[in-house]
Amino acid sequence: MELSEIFKLISGLVGGLGIFLLGMKHMSDGMQAVAGSSLRRLIGAVTNNRFLATIVGVVVTCVVQSSSITTVMVIGFVNSGIMQLSQAIGVIMGANIGTTITGWILVLKIGKYGLPLLGGSAFFYLFSKGDRWRYWAMVLMGVGMVFFGLELMKEACSIIKETPAFEAWFQRFDASTYLGVLGCAFAGCVLTVLVQSSSATLGITISLAAQGVISYETAAALVLGENIGTTITAFLASLGATTNARRAAYFHVIFNLVGVFWITLIFGWYIELIQSLVDGNVAEAVMVDGKQTFPYTTAAIAATHSVFNITNTLIFLPFVAVFERLLKRVVPDKGFKEKPHLTDLDIRILETPLLAIEQSRKEIEKMSDGCSKMLGWSAELLQQDDPDKALADRLRQREKVLDSVQDEIAEFVIHLLSGNVPHSVATEARRQMHMADEYESVSDYILDLDKFDRKLRQAGERFSEEQRADLVKLNSHVAGYITEVNQALVNENKAVLTKTDPTAKRIRDEIKQLRAKHLDGLSAANADEKLSVAPVITVAWLASLNAYSKIREHMREIAEAIAEVK
Repeated sequence: MELSEIFKLISGLVGGLGIFLLGMKHMSDGMQAVAGSSLRRLIGAVTNNRFLATIVGVVVTCVVQSSSITTVMVIGFVNSGIMQLSQAIGVIMGANIGTTITGWILVLKIGKYGLPLLGGSAFFYLFSKGDRWRYWAMVLMGVGMVFFGLELMKEACSIIKETPAFEAWFQRFDASTYLGVLGCAFAGCVLTVLVQSSSATLGITISLAAQGVISYETAAALVLGENIGTTITAFLASLGATTNARRAAYFHVIFNLVGVFWITLIFGWYIELIQSLVDGNVAEAVMVDGKQTFPYTTAAIAATHSVFNITNTLIFLPFVAVFERLLKRVVPDKGFKEKPHLTDLDIRILETPLLAIEQSRKEIEKMSDGCSKMLGWSAELLQQDDPDKALADRLRQREKVLDSVQDEIAEFVIHLLSGNVPHSVATEARRQMHMADEYESVSDYILDLDKFDRKLRQAGERFSEEQRADLVKLNSHVAGYITEVNQALVNENKAVLTKTDPTAKRIRDEIKQLRAKHLDGLSAANADEKLSVAPVITVAWLASLNAYSKIREHMREIAEAIAEVK
């Protein structure tokens, strides 16, 4: 073979594969952006119901266009404790079915329209002003790139067909015997491990089979091996993860290994079944532009992939509890609580920005709840004649925890923003960083309230009964305000300012009145020595009022962030 032919073959395969993979990524990113809110609701709907979890796995994988992304995301959720092992098993099985959608997309006979589709949607992507239109254009652009890349690979594979030396080498892959089936499956597994994408190896397999370089039977065996190869991504993601996350990854490996093992035992009958289900004879050649092609193999390969994964899932579904117990024996629990971070954030989830930003939002909701509890504890300590040391320690510990949580949220969001994320996600990420900072400041001022009271006690003084009653009343009003804002955060209520501003104004007026009341009392004390007030009490009183004022201001900032006031 001439060097020019070799170069043409390699450049066609590498270039086509690169465009194919980039197209898959664009399809995934575009679909995630378009279906973001639905995707979040779907993940939230995952329960211990194995059937529902499987359906969620199918739908999510169809949207993100990658079973690897789904399984890595699931391992991230399990690692952070958001998802149970039984739920993860269901989603992983569903992901194996969802990933077969790629084969059916390739069945569409629009290969020659891939380039015009890519070009037309690229113009929409570049010149559309609305985000939603741009993301739909990205999806279509991805579809165009997938088909254009596939056409390039098919064209390169036709060179193999025309070269006896290369064709003879590929003929070594023969699935006519059991050992041949295992050999082809192993080759498909290794190829998938190398390119880290079962969709890419599926594209290569279809390109080779459509040009007649390999037979349909060989292509079917390669596809089975690709199912095993795709588990490497989840396995690598589980390294260094918690015990439950590793169990989820191991299930993915066991699920595919066992499935491929039993299907290879009946491979001949299985191939006959698929051929009876698909229209057209896979061995029938059609001349296109003077070249021999086998157009019916694509549908047969897609059906081979789908029927296998659906059947395997149906076989495994009744035994989810059994596999859960088996995995707990294979990977026993450790003798300590595994929690590498204070938050449930996991960098594995960053592959899906819309779900990642939702996860960081959940952490901010936890911060809001933490601040509410701290304010309640502060009021309790103020009223106690002998402050509860355990409660005071809990208050200080919670403030430290919220400091660390804010740092973890900031680090997570910065990692998220460093990638290519939709404009809406970037805006939400910046908003979340602002809210996390504000909640951390609120926790600081709540802790200050206890510090002022403790310093006063150490000096042998205390607020008067009337002052304590006034502070408890003010604390109650501020707590109510925090609850209103926190509820708006959970419900994503953009009308939060209209609802909470009257409360914020009443608190501001109340703080002014309490400050004026105390200063009036000082003036009266100057005239009557019996009413004298220790300077340390005045300092603590004004500092406490100032702390409540600051808490109100920071909560108002959070309310503005929820309302998306610029």
